[in-house]
Amino acid sequence: MKLTTILSAATLSVTFGSSGFAADSSDPIVIPVHNWSSQIVMSNVVGLIFEEMGNNVEYVTTDSQAVYESVRLGDVSLEMEVWEGAFGASYRAALGKGGLHDAGDHDAVTREDWWYPLWTKEACPGLPDWQALNDCAHLFATAETGEKGRYLDGPVDWLKHGKERAEALGLNFTVINAGSAAALWAEIGAAEADKRPVLVFNWTPNFAEAVWPGEFVNFPAWEDGCDTDPSKGPNPDALYDCGNPTSGYLKKAAWDGMQEKWPNAYCALTKISFTNPQIAEMAKLVDTDEMEPEEAAEEWLAANHAVVEPWISACQS
Repeated sequence: MKLTTILSAATLSVTFGSSGFAADSSDPIVIPVHNWSSQIVMSNVVGLIFEEMGNNVEYVTTDSQAVYESVRLGDVSLEMEVWEGAFGASYRAALGKGGLHDAGDHDAVTREDWWYPLWTKEACPGLPDWQALNDCAHLFATAETGEKGRYLDGPVDWLKHGKERAEALGLNFTVINAGSAAALWAEIGAAEADKRPVLVFNWTPNFAEAVWPGEFVNFPAWEDGCDTDPSKGPNPDALYDCGNPTSGYLKKAAWDGMQEKWPNAYCALTKISFTNPQIAEMAKLVDTDEMEPEEAAEEWLAANHAVVEPWISACQS
């Protein structure tokens, strides 16, 4: 498999050698990586594309909320996965200050919210209506939470506001933050053997929907301002009393100076647009097939030459 990947990458290099491009800056394009698999693999895929176009690339581990300030200041050059639900507020705040801009949407449609595998619904048939949660809270109780149900939220830096939502909607649940995305998958996997009811933060696209069929909890519909204006949502005295958008965007963001400094790479960035299945496959290569992200990026790129070719060709001079 590795030899095939190397040969395919070599083929890509021959096909898209840098000779067809005007010179970009020799300074490295700085690409941030975060703490979930699809973003890391996607960032490496895009880095390989930029390198095939003759650019230098550097990867830096960056906080997934603070990254927008880093893009705005030019400390990193772009962000490949701007999820509306998780990072929309940080992105909009940085956008309002200037220095970064919207570099286009992916084809993928996102959703991020409280989620359960289908065996949980067998024990709590009122789901996915959020109002069924309190009737079933005892099913999710653990030694850690006592009489309250346990909800495993995303890592703290994802700012999912699970605690605020539970309080705003009067849910009899204790919200625990997972240390990583891997901890969320481990929680589901541990519950699978005896079909124990479990409630965790999840999102789409990712590999989990193919491994564990499940559903998102249907909270009160998202309204613009639900995170800033208490009058939005059913509780007039609280924020975060709405669900996340059910058809959220997945954007790319770029530093305002990128287009001038690396015009060919910037052109490719605006063309790149991944779909739900493509992003799920990137995550699967790491989370199920246990590849290293760099190897997964090479593997994905080798298998998707026809997807990538138009993005690069469109930017050749």
